[in-house]
Amino acid sequence: MTHPASGISGRARALSMSRRARVLSASLAAAVLVPFGAVTAAAPAAAAAAPKVTCASAQAGLAAELRKHITAALKNRKGAVAVGLRDRGTGTTCTLRATASFDSASVVKVTVLAALLWDAQKSGRALSARERSLATAMITKSDNAATSTLWRQLGGAAGVKGFLRAAGMSRTVPGPGGSWGLTRINATDEQRLLALVTGENTVLTGPSRSYVLELMGKVVPAQRWGTPAGAPSGVSKHVKNGWLKRSTHGWRVHSIGAFHGGGHDYTMSVLTHGNTTMDYGVATIQGVARVIHKDLASAARRHVPASHGS
Repeated sequence: MTHPASGISGRARALSMSRRARVLSASLAAAVLVPFGAVTAAAPAAAAAAPKVTCASAQAGLAAELRKHITAALKNRKGAVAVGLRDRGTGTTCTLRATASFDSASVVKVTVLAALLWDAQKSGRALSARERSLATAMITKSDNAATSTLWRQLGGAAGVKGFLRAAGMSRTVPGPGGSWGLTRINATDEQRLLALVTGENTVLTGPSRSYVLELMGKVVPAQRWGTPAGAPSGVSKHVKNGWLKRSTHGWRVHSIGAFHGGGHDYTMSVLTHGNTTMDYGVATIQGVARVIHKDLASAARRHVPASHGS
């Protein structure tokens, strides 16, 4: 019999209702099986904004130049890169991923040396001939055995933590056991360390600071890559590099440096991981270093005080 209002037979109406019931049932089942949060997450999400280079300077125009040129140097570079820069002469700072954490590799050896000197200062003693020999090998040749010996002497991670607290390097985490190369570092704390090494403070004495810089200035030629790349002539270069390959994040390649003389006084830290090869990481660091040195040198030339004739 046909329903007078709809013109649909009872059997057809029943089949239609049955189909609607199945669709509704399937929809309800899907709603039960897929949580609300998952449905929301399935929607296209906006990509997180990539970290940007941030610079500030007391010298007009310099911050903008550095920001532009560091950003350009890193364009299309793969992996994660952190940058720290401080130029005392122009009151300039730059940062990128300032607190991002990286495995230290051999860059931590400067921290080990600073901790050794700080520990000796507390006892009012100078380093022994043995300690000086180990420290020289550790910094100038990046000798791992020498580093392990000094790390154990300091009491491992527990001993190094005392220096880190005194230095204000609050985000640096010493590697477990004897794994000093797995110390977790960041650009901010590496810049704090370099500030202690290059300027007056209550943590490291003048002789201690001079000794660290002396050894960083005598690194063997094969290991003087990284932050010194492109440094102007007449500037003293002090560097320590680190490199380590692991199953995650590929190669870690880092370089920290201090530069002074010829009217310059600045420090630089460039940390990287996710490099396919060590050479790729070195190239990334040196690309950043070159534009920084160039911009700071140009700024110094623009602001040389005018000479006055007699």
